[in-house]
Amino acid sequence: MAAEFRRAVPGTPIVRGDGNALPLGDARADFLTYAQSWHWTDPARSVPEALRVLRPGGALALWWNTDALDVPWIAAQARRIERYFGDEQASKRGTGSKEGVAGTRVELAFEGAPRVPDHAHRVVRWSRRVPVDTHLANVTSHSIFLVLGEEGTGAFLAEERAHLLEAFPDGLVEEVYDVLVIVATRS
Repeated sequence: MAAEFRRAVPGTPIVRGDGNALPLGDARADFLTYAQSWHWTDPARSVPEALRVLRPGGALALWWNTDALDVPWIAAQARRIERYFGDEQASKRGTGSKEGVAGTRVELAFEGAPRVPDHAHRVVRWSRRVPVDTHLANVTSHSIFLVLGEEGTGAFLAEERAHLLEAFPDGLVEEVYDVLVIVATRS
């Protein structure tokens, strides 16, 4: 990522850090966000670190796109993924109702933190139309597929492409997401 950033924005300095150890001074930021990445942090470290960096009244925003499982084709795809990987892996994926996924994610967001900050959450629905191959690339970018390897992922892709083209004969998939947004504030 750093190489791509340097190529796209030459001369702009890169400061390395991670969600558990931010390369920022105390009370320096009004807003921090972790889009689709907070689950890679350790809340026991990342929550105090975010609160350290935020100014009083500052906000920490976390969000994740989750599958809109009340949409029939998305629920069917989730079931196919569950069958392909087995129940244990599927439960890690967070399949379930919109409220269930949101509730679980909110509970887990601050699990292990020494102090849970004041926070609120909301689920927002959005959609987009993308080519089948774009959708499949997005699905297989999830870690569950990355650890499977090329051969296993290729087998899934061949089957899934056929299912999608049956549902979307024009080759454009109507992806529907429920975005869980959690906003915590530093008092």
